[in-house]
Amino acid sequence: MRATANADTRTRPDAETPHRAVFLDRDGVINRPLIRHGKPYPPASLDEFDILPGVPDACRLLKKLDFLLVVATNQPDVGRGTLPRDAVETIHRWLSKQLPIDAVFTCFHAGEAHGQTCDCRKPRPGMLLQAVSELRIDLANSFMIGDRWRDVECALNAGCKAIFIDWGYQETLKWQPPYRVGNLLEAAKLIETLTLESHART
Repeated sequence: MRATANADTRTRPDAETPHRAVFLDRDGVINRPLIRHGKPYPPASLDEFDILPGVPDACRLLKKLDFLLVVATNQPDVGRGTLPRDAVETIHRWLSKQLPIDAVFTCFHAGEAHGQTCDCRKPRPGMLLQAVSELRIDLANSFMIGDRWRDVECALNAGCKAIFIDWGYQETLKWQPPYRVGNLLEAAKLIETLTLESHART
């Protein structure tokens, strides 16, 4: 099945110059997930959506470093019929007003176990590749920040660098990420350090 994703794009980068990007998972990276039995679950409404401490500062730092900020999130409860698509889109409209996000890509498919196979559900790289096509992104010099094994493997499959936010969930990583941090602000500061080191070598 072709990759499908919903993109809410606020800014269009220079069409001639490839841009570096930071791809952000949503739940557990930007907002506080709902934890049940040691596993994270997404908020069902804007009332349950709580931006984590340090996230606004992290986003400002990454924009200062001239990265595009692209949210790439699986929201399979929509495809499974347990969460209205309007609820997710309401959250994303609100989120785009709170943070300097350039685009939001969402996979609404239920997943293979529920009979919906697609190319956009992480760990497949479809959402990132769609962002590359629409926003002219240099994947090799971009990062994916997430808190689940799917995010780490998505970065590997897409060809960008993975930064894992370790919340201690009761799940096993199938591939060990090159970088581990405690939150998005730590990830942003790590990217700043890596960027400065890269510039010093050139």
